[in-house]
Amino acid sequence: MGNSGFEDALVQARAALNMIARGDPSGYKALYSQNEDITLGNPFGGFGRGRDAVYEQLERAASYYRDAEPATCETIAKSVGEDLAYTVEIERVRAKVDGRDDLSDVALRVTCIYRRESDGWKLLHRHADPRVGRQPADSVIQS
Repeated sequence: MGNSGFEDALVQARAALNMIARGDPSGYKALYSQNEDITLGNPFGGFGRGRDAVYEQLERAASYYRDAEPATCETIAKSVGEDLAYTVEIERVRAKVDGRDDLSDVALRVTCIYRRESDGWKLLHRHADPRVGRQPADSVIQS
C-alpha cells in the first residue's frame, strides 16, 4: 500500500524540476503540502520554513533560471512507507543561469521527503545543494 500513488508524485516532481529550470516555480508550489510544516533548503542558500517562506525561496530560485533543456535525475536511494517516503537523487540540467546567455551545466544533490495526505503524496521537505562530487575536508570551514 505504501507505494500507491508515489510514482505519480515523482512524475510531478520531475515536471516541477523542468518548470523551475525554465523560471516557473508553480510546479513545486503545487507539489508541496499545503500545511505549514514544510521546509526548503535551496542551492542558493538559506532555508524556508512554512508556506510563505518556502514560496519566497521557490520564487527566488526560479528567477535565476531560464531556457532549460530537459532535466535528468539519477536516483541514489528511495524508500516508501505507509505515510512517509524519501528520495536521494542527483538532478542535472542545462539552463541559462543568473542572466547568462549561454547554457550552463547544473548538477544538484537533492533529498526530498514526502508525506501521504488526503489528496495524495505531497512534498514536505526538499534540500538541494551543488556538492555532488567529493570535496576536500577544508571545504566545510567557514572563513
